[in-house]
Amino acid sequence: MRFHFLSIAAVLLGAVVLPAAANAESFSKLAGQGYAVGPLGQGRSGGLGWVLSKGDKKFFCRMRVSAAYRGRDGMVSFTSSGRMIAVDRATFEAAIGGPDPTIPRLEDLKAGRVKPANVGSCAPVRK
Repeated sequence: MRFHFLSIAAVLLGAVVLPAAANAESFSKLAGQGYAVGPLGQGRSGGLGWVLSKGDKKFFCRMRVSAAYRGRDGMVSFTSSGRMIAVDRATFEAAIGGPDPTIPRLEDLKAGRVKPANVGSCAPVRK
């Protein structure tokens, strides 16, 4: 009886989750279709990301970055809730053996100048 209940619950959960996943888009695809990238901001859940818009269609793309360089010698780290924490760049680079060219600049992230590798999934913005 318990297995039967769990099977029904799994099917119902799948029916609810699947339509939401079907609306997801990739950043590369949206950028290729001419969507404009807005500045870095917080989504409804508090996570950081960018709004891509074209006409009346808007998508929120989550940020997939854990750290960014700030200015000449600063660095920040991001929490999953969207908070920025200052990090000692010299200590970080000493630990990893030098500067990491894959870490983006905070100024670029804030201005919406992002690379596809720094962007996670995109979902339509609810009105």
